[in-house]
Amino acid sequence: MHDASKIRNVAIIAHIDHGKTTLIDSIFRAARTFRENARIEERVMDGLSLERERGITIKAKHCSVYWNGYKINIVDTPGHADFSGEVERVLSMVDSVLLLVDANEGPMPQTRYVLMRALKLGLRPIVVVNKVDRPNAAPDTALDKTFDLFIELGATDEQCEFPVLYGSGLDGWMTRQMSEECGKNGEMDDLFKTVVDFVPPPKIHEGRPFQMQASTITWSDYLGRIAGGRIVSGTLRRGDRVLVTRTRKHGEHGEFEIISQREETAAHIFLTEGLERAEVEEASAGEIIWLSGPDEITLGDTLSSSELAGSPMPPLDIEEPTVSMNFLVNTGPFAGEDGNAVTLRQIMNRLEREARVDPALRVEDIGRSDGVKVSGRGELHLGILIEEMRREGMEFCISRPEVITQTARDGTLLEPVEELVIDIPEEYQGVVIQKLALRKGELKNMENGGLGTLKLEFRIPTRGLIGYRGEFLTDTRGMGILTSRIVGYAPWAGEVVSRSRGSMVSMDSGAATSYSLENLQERGTLFLKPGDKVYRGMVVGESSKTTRDLPCNPAKRKQQTNHRSATKDATIVLDVPRVMTIESSLEWIEDDELVEVTPKSVRVRKTILDPTERKRAENRGNAAA
Repeated sequence: MHDASKIRNVAIIAHIDHGKTTLIDSIFRAARTFRENARIEERVMDGLSLERERGITIKAKHCSVYWNGYKINIVDTPGHADFSGEVERVLSMVDSVLLLVDANEGPMPQTRYVLMRALKLGLRPIVVVNKVDRPNAAPDTALDKTFDLFIELGATDEQCEFPVLYGSGLDGWMTRQMSEECGKNGEMDDLFKTVVDFVPPPKIHEGRPFQMQASTITWSDYLGRIAGGRIVSGTLRRGDRVLVTRTRKHGEHGEFEIISQREETAAHIFLTEGLERAEVEEASAGEIIWLSGPDEITLGDTLSSSELAGSPMPPLDIEEPTVSMNFLVNTGPFAGEDGNAVTLRQIMNRLEREARVDPALRVEDIGRSDGVKVSGRGELHLGILIEEMRREGMEFCISRPEVITQTARDGTLLEPVEELVIDIPEEYQGVVIQKLALRKGELKNMENGGLGTLKLEFRIPTRGLIGYRGEFLTDTRGMGILTSRIVGYAPWAGEVVSRSRGSMVSMDSGAATSYSLENLQERGTLFLKPGDKVYRGMVVGESSKTTRDLPCNPAKRKQQTNHRSATKDATIVLDVPRVMTIESSLEWIEDDELVEVTPKSVRVRKTILDPTERKRAENRGNAAA
């Protein structure tokens, strides 16, 4: 056990790509967490393969380092707004946050969100101005904007008196004072000293029995469900009986009620040492622990001694999902060829397992025999889940994302609205502003970022962003940066202009031929290459000349004759097809289309594959309208 006065619990929060995970790499090295001869991978905290591939943190990670007799527990939180559910719950375990701000970009949309959550919990942040050694770094300007953000978010006088560190997480140095000598000593001691001096020791209730809240849930094939959280009072020993209390909000003023209570056994207790979990016999107040034993424990449950049966901790405040889509059984003709053609029951079991450890995910039975409705915090949030499921060998289909609306007391329809920040070269501002205006985007601010770049700030309905990110990258030749965050709900903004071009739909099944694709590429942008298998009703490209669907036959072969042409086939020149990822497909499809996901392929298809049936359904829809 560790003395609570020698423990510091801190989270690292920032906008995506501002250097959280890289900073933790340097903290590990400075604290000599690993052996001198150990081979340390970069971004060691990003353990998931998807995190390494995409360069983002998806799941919050826990680690610990020792410095001058103090144990510093660190939580690396996601920076992308779609994974804000992870941020919200881990902040309940810490006593302060390191707020990383890029010395060039300054505060960004997610900076505002994570800081707002930290201030709301009463935490006093430490501001770290990172990447000060980069060209165009303006640490003083970034700090001024950060202070303005504190004021704007209603920070108290005490919270505004934050310590400031300057440095480079990549190069592994931090300092309290900027000077020409910065970085030459390559040390992190100023960071450790600031954390020890400024971050308060964990708040514990002296003399009270054991109590903690499950803030994180993980799964082990050997131990089952494992709950993570901070002990707020008492001591827990292996084999103790603990009372698991589930609560839910009741009323509009923070009231809550007890749903269920049951006694379970604390079978295993773990503490985080470095990156690993070490099993211990007991743990006391102030420690962040991992506990296995209780079977059906969920996020927000209170674990305590039976003496505190009537005093559970309030449920965690988790923001509601904003986007939903249907997960459907794959009914395509290629079902089962690439992976496991799963049943609705198997899809439900997998989604329910995910929902138990992800508080921002909702799974609903919509009465369909072939699918369920899944809601999350954004397209990327759900896209990551889809990617994980396909890597497990599952095949299924996904419908177009839809926003989740609310109804005001006066009956007004409300929809989620986002703050959108865009960094682009000046020459692309016209097309970007024009496209966003069609999507109900309202330009709020424009700043010259220097070196021919502009920073544009918009307020836009979430609906307006569905399907725009891929279009944005095309319009800016891949040189634009787009970030957004949910800021609340506003009255329905009216019709949003969606995709302006129709789909190229295959009328036949077979393998795509060079002969046919050469002719089709003149009529649109193709999604496939010669030899790819297609089926009737599969979408093979985007039409360039019409908003209506364009029937085509990519498997058509050249008529055979008695005359031979030695060079004709060799002169066929095909454009590079557009690669449709899960995210780009979900952004692109229309209401009558689905994304077919398998372990090897991502295809776009019509919901109704048969063209005759599809036409009848369209006519019925027009008649009903």
